[in-house]
Amino acid sequence: MSLFRTKPVEQSIKDAEGGEHRLRRSLSALDLTVFGIGVIVGTGIFVLTGVAARNTAGPAVAISFVIAGVVCALAALCYAEFAATVPVAGSAYTYAYATIGEFPAWIIGWDLMLELALGAAVVASGWSGYFASLLKNFGIYLPSSIAGDEAVFNVPAALIVFLLTGVLVAGIKMSARFNGVMVAVKLAVVLLVIAAGLFFVKGANYRPFIPPSHAMEAGEGMKAPLVQVLFGVQPVAYGVFGIFTAAALVFFAYIGFDVVATAAEETRRPQRDLPIGIIASLVVCTILYVAVSLVVVGMQHYTELSASAPLADAFRAVGQPWMATLISIGAITGLTTVVMILMLGQSRVLFAMCRDSLLPRSLASVHPTFRTPYRITIIIGVATALLAALIPLSAIAELVNIGTLFAFVIVALAVVILRRTRPDLPRSFRTPFVPLVPILSVLASAYLMFNLPVETWIRFFAWMALGTVVYFLYGRRRSRVAAATTPGEPVLGR
Repeated sequence: MSLFRTKPVEQSIKDAEGGEHRLRRSLSALDLTVFGIGVIVGTGIFVLTGVAARNTAGPAVAISFVIAGVVCALAALCYAEFAATVPVAGSAYTYAYATIGEFPAWIIGWDLMLELALGAAVVASGWSGYFASLLKNFGIYLPSSIAGDEAVFNVPAALIVFLLTGVLVAGIKMSARFNGVMVAVKLAVVLLVIAAGLFFVKGANYRPFIPPSHAMEAGEGMKAPLVQVLFGVQPVAYGVFGIFTAAALVFFAYIGFDVVATAAEETRRPQRDLPIGIIASLVVCTILYVAVSLVVVGMQHYTELSASAPLADAFRAVGQPWMATLISIGAITGLTTVVMILMLGQSRVLFAMCRDSLLPRSLASVHPTFRTPYRITIIIGVATALLAALIPLSAIAELVNIGTLFAFVIVALAVVILRRTRPDLPRSFRTPFVPLVPILSVLASAYLMFNLPVETWIRFFAWMALGTVVYFLYGRRRSRVAAATTPGEPVLGR
């Protein structure tokens, strides 16, 4: 039963409010909303819209974005209740520790390492490609050995990670200001793309809005979706089912809103501001995604859309190649904020795990001036830079998706459990229609997980197995919660 010992909510809050591991509370609801937009809006808005329209949904891809937004909203409502009730760094790790127990909390923390660290490295690698492409427009060509997918050492990817590490160490308010500037540029580009594209929309391109359905080519072997292997379900393109197939694809453009919850301990009024930040950022991004998708399928027939750069190529097709450069600038600023906020989330999750002594507690030291977990942030920066610079990550990028969905499942279950075990806790925000909303969130997340390839599941279980070994060799014996219940050991609060 020691595997399922829980950490009281009151103790988590006490750890956050005093002592040498206290972070500075300086973020507002606007800061959190901008953080959410910063991490959600990346290349997905410039790429996935066209890919989903061309391959699976047709012009009805806008409906797919709405469906994916609703699925995320189910998870967001669960995150909002926890973030307001337990305003402590760690997000899903902290919530699991308070409800399900230490070992499940460790597993979800280990899972978040996979989601956030690997995600930041993947995005940094993509940032390098856009940066090199933008330089070409000005006659500057970087050698393929130091930039792009075939680089021996991806220098631009490593440099952007080190730059953002410095921003994160310099303080949460500095990070918020930097993020605000970059998000403003990104949104300006997106809004300009929408406004300019409206002049080239043709009604004929929307017909048929929902193309006739047909079966897609089935995957084979390890690359086949798990649902196909287990149940023989073959994916469908177009038609009503094609819209849902596309929703599973574009869902991954929303990944990141949960990172807002990791900043709970640095929010001035967490009970009020965290739910606003989580939900508002999701609503804004859904509106942007729907608008962009309607514009791109209106500019060019869905069967002619490019798979790699649909928006840029759509503007080239209507005689506006200058927009391609502008879209590259939007993509670069978008990816910059995504990398930074994923690293921010990773540092706060590890900070919470180190403070609980499941990882070395010395790493949870807070800088005396900047009030940031600088040691952890620097370690994450170095590790992310090396991953982005040395390892071709495209083949394992889907691990980010399965890690996120697994976290959604745990948080949704934890909301129901905490309602039953601690009904007395003050909740400034309550997930509506419990347990219906959490159950729907679990089912929707599980559906999307089952649509991922078999090889992704195998890699995920291998990572979880490695985490289990680390826990039993290190974390279980050094846990502060364990020490608090062992005679002769120091109590939790010390």
